Amino acid sequence: MILYSNVFLLLKKKYLYEWKLYTGHTFVRKLSNNKLLEEKFLNYLVQDYLFLIQFSKAWSLAIIKSDNLEEMKICTNTVNGLINFEMDLHIKLCKKYGISEKDLVNAEEKNENIAYSRYVLESGYSGDFLDLITPLIPCVIGYAEIGNNIKNYKPSNLMYKTWIQTYSGEEYQKISKAVGRLFDSAVLNRLGKNFYRTQKWKTMQKKFKTAILLEIDFWEMALK
Repeated sequence: MILYSNVFLLLKKKYLYEWKLYTGHTFVRKLSNNKLLEEKFLNYLVQDYLFLIQFSKAWSLAIIKSDNLEEMKICTNTVNGLINFEMDLHIKLCKKYGISEKDLVNAEEKNENIAYSRYVLESGYSGDFLDLITPLIPCVIGYAEIGNNIKNYKPSNLMYKTWIQTYSGEEYQKISKAVGRLFDSAVLNRLGKNFYRTQKWKTMQKKFKTAILLEIDFWEMALK
């Protein structure tokens, strides 16, 4: 088991039931077993592309709310990874099925997508760095865990195989580990070693759980 972040691990353990529903969702299981209908996967890809646009904005906002240069560097690298690595994957996969980048940009966001992405952005606009980074963590590290969990599955569908290779691959795992280190240092620098006794920690717990539930809703949306 890969340790991405000690603070993340505490939150994950507190909401382990919800976390397992997210990372072991039916969508993920069907994808890894090659039983997911392609139309459901394409539905997911289009919505996830739109989500990643907003997600990139959230990480860009994190740069502004950073306290030091190291935080700014990691947030900047994450934005770069989202725009030039993860979103590029979506564009390439969709193109094989006749969905152009213009089609992706002009697609209509579904309600579950809007609820999740705007929740994260609002957390950043109205709060501080920790208010923003906490609901970002489940997506980044969650996908890294999912990729690692199903990396040995070999679905015959090339799209599914590529998706698994992307999130289990060295590049994405490297980004996730850096984000995990960022999370740990940000919490310790702002709240101290007894962070779990602060009122802020209670707020972070709520935001973390909400983000997990919104991730589950996102999978459910893709299967409709």
